[in-house]
Amino acid sequence: MSAPTRILVYGVYGAGKSTLAARLAERLRLPWYPVDDLLWRPGWVEVPVAQQRSRIEEICRRDRWILDGAYHGWRDLPLGRADLVVGLDYPRWRSFGRLLRRTLRRLATGEEICNGNRESLGSVLSRDSILVWHVAAFGRARRRMRAWQADPSGPPVLLFRSPAALEDWLAALP
Repeated sequence: MSAPTRILVYGVYGAGKSTLAARLAERLRLPWYPVDDLLWRPGWVEVPVAQQRSRIEEICRRDRWILDGAYHGWRDLPLGRADLVVGLDYPRWRSFGRLLRRTLRRLATGEEICNGNRESLGSVLSRDSILVWHVAAFGRARRRMRAWQADPSGPPVLLFRSPAALEDWLAALP
């Protein structure tokens, strides 16, 4: 396979999508569009889905891009244009552990996530906590990735079940 130029990185919260997207962007010299920056306004105000879709559609019309997620209101757009889907299909314990460590680090440091937004103790302890989202979304994300991989009409899907397997693939990239 020649080097892909339109890549969707997919996985559950905490799997490492953004970290991988940044690495791929540097390695393959492709523009990376962090999905959180496109979906959230300051104060954790969600961009309306129609506007999200318009933003993603504009990106997906381009010949070169990396997206680090795909959500319900516009998932079809990157899937319809991607040269490759890279799925981080790690065990729940691994992705949840990464998410928990990242969340605690962000709480301690006040690290900005996107558009001035930060995690707070209140958000982490709420019903809308990213930790709760992980638990609720894990099985769906896993089934979705595996269905995409089994669908011959869609883009090629590489599923990585361990960071070591991902590192081997990255090392072999041009």
